[in-house]
Amino acid sequence: MQKIPALILSDEYSTSEVIKLYLSEFENLEITDNQHNFEKISDILSETQSQALFIVDLSAGEDEKINLIQKVAAECKTCKILALSDNPTIDLIIRIMRAGAKEFIPIPIIKNEILEAVNKIITDLDKPKRNNKCKIISVFSNKGGMGKTSLASNLALELATITKEKVALIDMNFQMGDITTFLDLKPSFNISYMLENIDKINETFLLSTLEKYKNTSLYILADPPYFKQADNIQPKQISKLFNILKDTFSYIIVDAESSFDGKNIAALDNSDIIFLVTAANLPALRNSQRCLELFGKLGYDKDKTQIIINRYMENDEIKETDVERVLSKKIYWKIPNNYFAIMSAINKGVPVSTINSNSNLAQSYRDLAQYISDNMYKQNLVDKFENILQQ
Repeated sequence: MQKIPALILSDEYSTSEVIKLYLSEFENLEITDNQHNFEKISDILSETQSQALFIVDLSAGEDEKINLIQKVAAECKTCKILALSDNPTIDLIIRIMRAGAKEFIPIPIIKNEILEAVNKIITDLDKPKRNNKCKIISVFSNKGGMGKTSLASNLALELATITKEKVALIDMNFQMGDITTFLDLKPSFNISYMLENIDKINETFLLSTLEKYKNTSLYILADPPYFKQADNIQPKQISKLFNILKDTFSYIIVDAESSFDGKNIAALDNSDIIFLVTAANLPALRNSQRCLELFGKLGYDKDKTQIIINRYMENDEIKETDVERVLSKKIYWKIPNNYFAIMSAINKGVPVSTINSNSNLAQSYRDLAQYISDNMYKQNLVDKFENILQQ
């Protein structure tokens, strides 16, 4: 049996010895002596042709070691990283996981915790784990011209860029979809083809069928090119498709249709979050009120729907507090008004960040993606600690 190399980095000799003692219980691990040369560590792991385990203690030299984790995660795709620290704050853990670590345990080390974490990593190395932490986000407005497609496409790309995880962008506008126009794509396949072959779908099929956006981890599932193709799509097929996509993608962003037909409701039902896109004007807010009422009748939890104000200006006659009072709901995010940036991006078929990455609009999309990914990390940590407390 070929052993998995396990490399340990800790400034504390006692911590390193405890880790080696506990890891000795795994017959399929080959433990490498403690290393302190960061370049040597990176070279060893990036040159390995097999799977590897990297255990790094961040109790000292925190920033340097986070940079090392990021480098190893980028250069060694078959390497899994377990991080440790004697100062396990939520913010630190988020930084560590964002850098590329797969597991985290606090110091002092508890034997069953490190054994469980290492065993989970080894299992992941041996067999890819089903992705049960996928977040499905639908971007919705029942009023046209609110900018939901711009939000969906730019958010999806920023999530892929920031997290480096696989993100799916689905165009659910079966009659008048615009995602391919906004990103200047001519995909070979669309959602109708996917649903016709739904029983054949696996990860390989998905990644070869969905249109990959340039050199990113964003994959696009386009709307049908012909109106009649949408007629045969059933709501239960949408639910089944989402369940399949969840095994491959960490985020699914849905550009939802501006309607309440069965197919669209199926997408909303399966969503973890619905971003209700509106504007700070009376007609848009009245429409949003109706949407919130309907979501309540559909049985959606109040936290499932979040309000995003698009084209927001600080000097608007209707203020943020007015919006929150009218909708009886806090605003989740405000997208600034930048007509020239968004129209230039749409006309050229590129994301806003390509036009001007320093614009307030591009920064807002980036910050929103960062906020969503940070919240996902936090929720995963809460779930993990709750499971530990229940044991």
